[in-house]
Order: sequence, then structure tokens, then C-alpha cells
Amino acid sequence: MSARIDKLHQEGRERLEHGLLDRLQQSRGRLDRVHAPQSEGRLSRLTGLTLEAEGLRLPIGGRALIHGENGDPVAAEVVGFQNERTFLMPEEAAAGLIPGARIEPVDTQREIPVGDGLLGRVIDANGRPLDGQGPIRAHEHSTLNGRPINPLERAPVREPLDVGVRSINGLLSVGRGQRLGLFAGSGVGKSVLLGMMTRHTEADVIVVGLIGERGREVNEFIHEILDAEARRRTVVVAVPADQSPLLRQHGAWVATTVAESFRDRGLNVLLLMDSLTRFAQGAREIAMAIGEPPASKGYAASVFARLPQLVERAGNGNVGGGSITAFYTVLAEGDDQNDPIVDAARAILDGHVVLSREVAETGRYPAVDVGASISRVMSALIAPEHEKAARRFRDLASTYARNRDLIAVGAYRKGADPHLDDAVAMHERLEAYLAQGREEAIGFGQARDELLALLGGAA
Repeated sequence: MSARIDKLHQEGRERLEHGLLDRLQQSRGRLDRVHAPQSEGRLSRLTGLTLEAEGLRLPIGGRALIHGENGDPVAAEVVGFQNERTFLMPEEAAAGLIPGARIEPVDTQREIPVGDGLLGRVIDANGRPLDGQGPIRAHEHSTLNGRPINPLERAPVREPLDVGVRSINGLLSVGRGQRLGLFAGSGVGKSVLLGMMTRHTEADVIVVGLIGERGREVNEFIHEILDAEARRRTVVVAVPADQSPLLRQHGAWVATTVAESFRDRGLNVLLLMDSLTRFAQGAREIAMAIGEPPASKGYAASVFARLPQLVERAGNGNVGGGSITAFYTVLAEGDDQNDPIVDAARAILDGHVVLSREVAETGRYPAVDVGASISRVMSALIAPEHEKAARRFRDLASTYARNRDLIAVGAYRKGADPHLDDAVAMHERLEAYLAQGREEAIGFGQARDELLALLGGAA
């Protein structure tokens, strides 16, 4: 009997100890979930787009809510600091803010929904729907930071990508995972060309970032340039020109993050960013607002550092995985091909397609200037006879362009220069090859075969 009582006492002590351990672990878990207290700040100054706060300790990229008089807090993000002053940039109009307004830190990372629930939807720079089709049904969320890929583990660009545009497929062949710039002045058809590629490119998913464009152009691109079939596999991130520079920055990161989420699932993604220039201008406005000295045409050094950070996130994933083929439009202000952003983009991208105003004024669309354009991976994608014909095409087109004035004034005499004679004789057929209707789709094989038929026998 005594042994049985001792056994019961022992079992009771063990149950009590287990219960105490369970409650201790639960209490420790609750303590782990309690965040360290964060000090609130006060608004001390508002100059232009910059808010200065005192007493606020947040890292770069940290978020906060500024409580104004009207009761609706204004969301802001930390963009810099100096000594005890913290610089913030509001995400929206700073109406209702007063000196000494309370600034409350937001202890959450910026996350956006990703996955199939985004297909066919239009979202803003915060991942919220703009299309009136209800909330985004997404089971996954992702931060905007991205995951760097070891460059030695990236799959090489070796597979041609059919973009449905004859001039690009035949003469500026694009590889799956390549990153190209679309350089153009205003009003020469870059949005139409983007729409053609959106409809005709062989891609599992298309992500379109409309960054800093006019609201009218955003609406037209979605409802007129995109057809119903293209919209079903497209995610559009729209940040119109009237949004803050901070949101224009975020819009580009959001589009890239969405594209990365599909690439990480092994899908082939086409990323169209219109435009890289608006992204850079947003970065310039932020840099100027916090007092960073300009380096070139008002652009601070940090702007040129941000461009490769964005562009390098596109491209192929690991060997055997998915890909992001990216086209970034670059606005050549005043048609200046030596604009700082044009020059920087040319250096960091895998090629560029130049749209010429002079060509557009002749009525030929797409207005691709073949002589000024290049695809740096083309030779690794196509057969030798295709490459030979493309070189011959460029040679004839550039020869005619150099002598256009001579021909126009009647100073050209047939027989004086056999090479120029060939260029003049082939000019109309070369122009016909480059011209294409916006609803017309010319596949890679067809573009190659037509080029070989046109110039395959040329020396």
C-alpha cells in the first residue's frame, strides 16, 4: 500500500511539473511576440516633399503613420537621417499635418500579395486592387526586397524568345531571360509596341509596370491595347504620374517582385516596365528632397546605383528554373540618346531597341531604328546563316541612311558605287520587312525565313 501511495505521489509531481513547464513555455512564447517598445516622434518641419521628425528612431525604409488634424493618418517612409533628425517621404498628400504632429512607427514590413490571384488584375504600388473587381485572393505575400541570385548559378541566355514583332525577331533576336531597353522619345509608338509584345510573346505570365504614366494612358493600355486573351495572363501594376515619387519607386519594385514570384515557380515571365526613366526621376526627386548633391542633369549618384539594383533582379533563375525576360522603356528626353539615364541604361542592359522619331514621321511602324539598336546575346541564339543575313540587312539599311540626303537632292548616280546601288535597290523591300500592323503577329520562324528569303543569297 505504501509503495502504491508513493507511486501516486510521484505521478502527481510529474504532472504538476509538466503543467508548469507547459505554462512557462506559453508565457515565454507570448513574451517573444511582444515587440520592443518604439519611441514615437514629432513632426518638426515640412519642406517641399520632405518631412522632418524629432525623437523617431527608425531604419531606412521604415514606415510610420503621421496623425494630422483631420483624423486620417498619413503613411510615410524613412528616406534618410542626419544626426537626430529623421527624414520621411509621405505616400500621399500631406494635407492636415501640423507642427508637432504625432508620428507613430509601424512595426510591419511592406508586403504585397503574389500568386495566381493576381492574374488579370490591376494593382497599385501597395498591392491593392484598382480594377473594382474586389479584393485580391492570394494565399502568399512577399516583401519587396527580393532574393539575390548567385550570378554563377543563373542559367545562361540560350533560348530564343518569340515576341511576335518581325523586326525584333529577325534582326534583334531576344533570348529568354534577356533584359533590354526600349529607347524612345515621346509619341513615337513605344506603348503600341509594348502592347504588341504583350499580346504576341510566348510567355506563361506577363507583368506590366506602368510607372509615372498619365492616367489616360494607363486606362487606354489596359482597355484598348491589351485584348481579353492577354489580360487573362497579365498582371498590371499602375502608378500614375500624380502619385508621389516614393510610390513610383515602389511600383517598379512591386512589378519586379510579382515577376520574381512567378519565376521562382519555374514559369517564364515577360516583364514590361514603362518606364525606367520615371523610376529614375522618382529617385531623383527623393534625393533632391533630402539634400543629396546632383551629379549629372540633377540626378544624384544614388539614382545611378538604384538602376542596376532593379534591373539585376530580372533575368534567368537557377539552371532548370524559370525566367524573367524584361523590356524597360527609357524616355530619351528631347530625343537625346546621350541623356544620363539613357546612357546608364545602355551600359547595364543586355541590348536596346531604339525607336526613331524620324522613322515614325515617315509613317512606318514600329519605328525601329535597326542601325542604332543591338541585341548583345543574338549571336548565341541564332544560326550562322540567320546572323549573316541580319548583318547584311543592317549594312544595307545604314548605307542608305548615310546617303539619304544625297539621294533626295538627286546627286546619286547609279553605277558610281555598287554597294550603294544595292542599298537603293533593296530599300523598299527592307522597309516593307520592318513594317507591321499592330494586330499582326509574326513569329520567330516566319521572321527568320522571310529574312533569309530576302537576303539569304546576299554577299
